[in-house]
Amino acid sequence: MQDKKKHGYFTKTEIALWIGSVIFITVSFLLFDGQNYLTLAASLIGVSSLIFNAKGNPTGQVLMIVFSLVYGYISYGCAYYGEMITFLGMTLPMSVFSLISWLKNPYKGNRAQVKVSTVGRYETIFMLLLTAAVTGAFYFILDALGTASLIPSTVSLATSFAAAYLTFRRSPFFALGYAANDVILIVLWIIASLSDPKYISVVVCFFAFLFNDVYGYINWQRMKKKQALDS
Repeated sequence: MQDKKKHGYFTKTEIALWIGSVIFITVSFLLFDGQNYLTLAASLIGVSSLIFNAKGNPTGQVLMIVFSLVYGYISYGCAYYGEMITFLGMTLPMSVFSLISWLKNPYKGNRAQVKVSTVGRYETIFMLLLTAAVTGAFYFILDALGTASLIPSTVSLATSFAAAYLTFRRSPFFALGYAANDVILIVLWIIASLSDPKYISVVVCFFAFLFNDVYGYINWQRMKKKQALDS
């Protein structure tokens, strides 16, 4: 049964998801923070990027570049150097590469939708080995920097790297990678909120991200099937 009728470019479900996320994030910010508007701006930019990413629209990657800059700065203020390095040193440049990849691979000339790709078995093994190597190396770097919540920060880096790789390769599984990362970030910011309640708004932000990333995976699977049928 079709419950998603078109309303312009976005479906009614997508509009409801975005509006609900914005309200959820803004209300939590007003309740628990109310001062750090940079955090609010980052959250709204981030959740907006996800709704475009769910459509396979390169605009999502542009917004993710902006989000990475702002979130990296916020992470630095909390001594979450793993998050800072992840977003400024990995997510940001990978978003640039992904933007180029998505712009170069539009679906049938439609630049508002990327052509969905598939990552094979051997490439998946390569990605996992590469992720393990990068994660292992950065564990010692993060430890030397005195990173708060070292283990969750290291796991976050691993999920972010895999997700960024899959985004570049235009695989639907990139959204699941970021969903896994959202779970880790929820844990990280819950820890931070124990000493400063204002970070509860960041926890709420990543809950909103989690819902959007799950939807993104579902929609990319739909896109993949539709593109296969149209080919």
